[in-house]
Amino acid sequence: MTLPGMKAADKMKKLAPKIDKLKKKYKEDKQGFAKAQMELYRQAGVNPASGCLPQIIQLIILIALYRAFQTVLKPDGTEVISSLNNILYPILKLPLETNLHLNFLYLDLSKPDLFKISGLPSLPGVFLILAAVSQFLSSKLMMPAAKKEEKIAKKSAQKSDDFAAAFQTQSLYLFPLMTIFIGYTFPSGLVLYWMTFSVFTLVQQLLVRKYSKKN
Repeated sequence: MTLPGMKAADKMKKLAPKIDKLKKKYKEDKQGFAKAQMELYRQAGVNPASGCLPQIIQLIILIALYRAFQTVLKPDGTEVISSLNNILYPILKLPLETNLHLNFLYLDLSKPDLFKISGLPSLPGVFLILAAVSQFLSSKLMMPAAKKEEKIAKKSAQKSDDFAAAFQTQSLYLFPLMTIFIGYTFPSGLVLYWMTFSVFTLVQQLLVRKYSKKN
């Protein structure tokens, strides 16, 4: 479901030089710029909103999975099984003696991924760091021209462009840092899931970029 958004972003990136020319041409005419921009998109066969619906569906699935993980990843034994049985269809109900295995490599999936060293504050674990790094790389691939856009936006008379470019650059570092910060309290099972999702997204982006260069 991330693929349509990536393809749309790739097409938009190729149109960036033409958009820059339109910005210079319509410096004082916002309506004229918007009209010319939409006409450019129409001629190029680009729909900026084409990736929105898949992303909304993806977000709903992410929230559902997050809630599911949050319910399951608790070291409560039979209490967790009882809670699950209350929301499962009869055919899917689990025996109360079911033992949930919450270990993966060095992780206890019900606890945060942290390294505790005597006398020092807890440090982020391997999977938490990998989750932040993969998210950073994924964001960087989606915003390869962030610095260039920021310079162009500063020359533009439209303050909204300046704000959007600055936010784009800041979010590149902000979201990975937020991942580490939130990971200090979230169960490592959620961190492991987020890392896996980020890595798959990163691989998709690399494939889309490789295909784009061939065309």
